[in-house]
Amino acid sequence: MSDTTDTAVGVLLPWSGLDARHGPWPPNVRVHVWDGLTPEDELPAGVLESTALWVMPYAVPGAERLLPRLPAVRAVQSLSAGVEKLLPVMPEGARLYNGRGLHDASTAEHALGLMLAAQRDLPVWVADQQAGRWAPHFTRSLADSRVAVVGYGSIGQALEKRLLACEAEVVRVARRARPEEDVHAVTALPQLLPDVDIAVLVLPETPATAGLFGKAQLAALPDGALVVNVGRGRTLDTGALLEEVRGGRLRAALDVTDPEPLPGDHALRRQPGVLITPHVAGGSATFRPRAERLVVEQVRRYAAGEPLLNSFPRP
Repeated sequence: MSDTTDTAVGVLLPWSGLDARHGPWPPNVRVHVWDGLTPEDELPAGVLESTALWVMPYAVPGAERLLPRLPAVRAVQSLSAGVEKLLPVMPEGARLYNGRGLHDASTAEHALGLMLAAQRDLPVWVADQQAGRWAPHFTRSLADSRVAVVGYGSIGQALEKRLLACEAEVVRVARRARPEEDVHAVTALPQLLPDVDIAVLVLPETPATAGLFGKAQLAALPDGALVVNVGRGRTLDTGALLEEVRGGRLRAALDVTDPEPLPGDHALRRQPGVLITPHVAGGSATFRPRAERLVVEQVRRYAAGEPLLNSFPRP
């Protein structure tokens, strides 16, 4: 490709300054920035019409509204791992790429934190601190617990490393069984769940996973078990979970909910044994540097005519 303005590849990024931090852009790309918050009509004339590679702003609701206004787009890079909701609105002729791997460490850390907080009663100790109480008691432990990781992909694997370091036992569960990796199919959950102490959902939202963990699966868990969700809220039946935690039979630690945001007066917020964080598992300090490296790599690959990483659905 030529390095002239007429033949340069149009690239639209969510952040400025990447070339200063990671080296100059290839001479055959023309980079513009849109953060998803400023009106897109404020972009220079011709930017939308000439954008071939668009890196979507992260965690900006409604950013996909730009897709119909990008007639030349051929590659759309999402910085989220779950991109199923973008598929129906993708322009014809454009390929979608996801943020696989960017959130593995962050989400695994957060899931581990939720489990440790729930098992060691940290919310109780926080309440006692604020109330001026000193009331020690023994707690559960993560060590020696049997943890089912439901959705054993890259995040599940990152979580497993951390769980093993905490001396927990991991039961791997995925869409399909992979006997050579000791991975069970989700169809085996009825047999697996009665023997686990913690069930962690790390599932994307698809037609197959919506409501996958429902009344029957929750009922199969033993008394006192902990349900953790760091995947997508709709994979867990909120009504069925509420029934189980209301009576204190199960506990829950949730980073994602259905509905989301969870209304301030929702009954799930008021249940003992329930810990909720506002969908922040993937948003730690590890995300931005990793995302920047991926964006830079994708731009350079696109400029060179090379295949991009993380094609979705992956071939």
